Amino acid sequence: MKVLGIILIVLGILALVYQGIQYTSREKILDIGSIKVTADTKKNIPLPPIIGGLALVAGIALVLVDRRKK
Repeated sequence: MKVLGIILIVLGILALVYQGIQYTSREKILDIGSIKVTADTKKNIPLPPIIGGLALVAGIALVLVDRRKK
């Protein structure tokens, strides 16, 4: 339980700091014979701050519950 709590705390903090996942995709724009033109586009998957906050609170709760059991 403690390990899962720590993982949730770290993921919650990262979600609050970065507020989304960015990735780059390559799209084909032009393809005529041997001429190929591509473009890299950056895309973003937003993460609402509430998800990071919930993960952080759940992780803290799991760590505290594990401490009380011992």
